Amino acid sequence: MVEKIRSFTERGGARMNTELTSLLEKYEERILGQSTNLRLLLSSILAGGHVLLEGVPGTGKTKTVRTLADLLNGNFNRIQFTPDLLPSDITGSTIYNLQQGNFETIKGPIFTNILLADEINRTPAKTQAALLEAMEEKQVTIQGETYSLPDVFFVVATQNPIEFEGTYPLPEAQQDRFLFKLYIEFPSFDEEKNVLQQVIENIHTSNSSVMDLETFLKIRREIENVTIGDSVLDYIMKIVRKTREVETIRFGASTRAAIAIAKTSKAWAYLIGRDYVTPDDVKMVAKPALRHRIQLSPHIELEGASVDQIIEELVGSIPVPR
Repeated sequence: MVEKIRSFTERGGARMNTELTSLLEKYEERILGQSTNLRLLLSSILAGGHVLLEGVPGTGKTKTVRTLADLLNGNFNRIQFTPDLLPSDITGSTIYNLQQGNFETIKGPIFTNILLADEINRTPAKTQAALLEAMEEKQVTIQGETYSLPDVFFVVATQNPIEFEGTYPLPEAQQDRFLFKLYIEFPSFDEEKNVLQQVIENIHTSNSSVMDLETFLKIRREIENVTIGDSVLDYIMKIVRKTREVETIRFGASTRAAIAIAKTSKAWAYLIGRDYVTPDDVKMVAKPALRHRIQLSPHIELEGASVDQIIEELVGSIPVPR
């Protein structure tokens, strides 16, 4: 993957790919065993979306997000979602200053570049909605006054898949606000051993950034020039519309899903060194873009089929454009 990005730069590709190559290399040095997820996470932020991250405790979800913020030299905030968390704890509030005799606006932790919403399903719907509204509109209203969020604003919300007591699961309509849903799984034996050795031997990787936010925004603008042919757009639409037609899926994906696939396939193509999207790029991003946007039919769930299996079958049934 890195070699492809480098060769694209040598062919006269986007000037910023040198920094992007370095970012990927450093990212993979610090986060072991999650190569595909790291690229999908990077594709999502490049596409201007947000990610729902699911994984059992101890798999490095927080470190994965914090490391990305370090590499981009961006501000990072983490909110631990709890049942007593209020919307104002996220967005901010207005207080009266007795000394100066006026009201002051205290901005909440949402005013950052990269926000980790830890265990978002542990807080009630009203608080969840405050975050999701800000994600959608890229602005926050505090006591009637509207404040814009930073140009680079990326939310990663985590969920624990093994604890459901005392949780408030995100409704399907709310999950649809996320560009991707990624699963953080355990690394391979060798990768996990390397992590253990780094901790035991107290090996520290550099926390220095390799890119600034201004450079990152330039790369994001370059991705807008990545082209998608009509045949690939048709391919995307056929996949999304098929989710509404098959008996295995009770509720299919919305138009927002097609937009998510198109935007992230452009980012993915850019990451591997192309200025055009191929059907393989669409296949790569289809699963994380669809898995949280469809609901399986009850009889399929009873048979034990997973969402990812159904998506694979569905995508495989669509003829690939030549």
